[in-house]
Amino acid sequence: MIRGVSIILFIVIAITYVVPTEIAAQPFGYEGTQVCGTCHKTEKQGLQLKIWQESAHANAYKTLQTPEADKIAMAKYNQKAVDSPGCLKCHASGYDVADKKLIGAKFKVEDGVQCETCHGPGSAYKTLKIMKSKEESVKNGLVIWKNDTEIKTGCVKCHNPESPTYKEFNFDKMWAKITHPVPKG
Repeated sequence: MIRGVSIILFIVIAITYVVPTEIAAQPFGYEGTQVCGTCHKTEKQGLQLKIWQESAHANAYKTLQTPEADKIAMAKYNQKAVDSPGCLKCHASGYDVADKKLIGAKFKVEDGVQCETCHGPGSAYKTLKIMKSKEESVKNGLVIWKNDTEIKTGCVKCHNPESPTYKEFNFDKMWAKITHPVPKG
């Protein structure tokens, strides 16, 4: 009888303390622009998908497929640009995810700097039910930038003089090209 109680107690403790920690510790997975675009393509949502599609961010990975990019990457990292973590860290989302279970079926590294680059992997916040609540969305991994200072801090992680292809970065000018608020009303 005592042994049975001990086993049950062990299971209860394991479920109480180990399982929630494991669940909370699991990283969110990437879904891709196709999933985000399902809702974020309408005028009601500010045509956010279209803004991204027409941006340089949508073509960031493609720039790594050029002879010029390979020349730069070979000189700096001794490998082709599309294979170089030094290049990929600023030109592609999710390139470094080793656990393929965290990559959704519609996700493509080739989408470059996409929604989840700035807003976090969307597997846990992608549903309409969760997206209807800002609090729930954030709790499930959505990154919401509070102000332009925070946004600029995110941008300059890539747009900075340490980048081998750095060009002067005027945040106000560049942010105006990619800003994508949801219209009020």
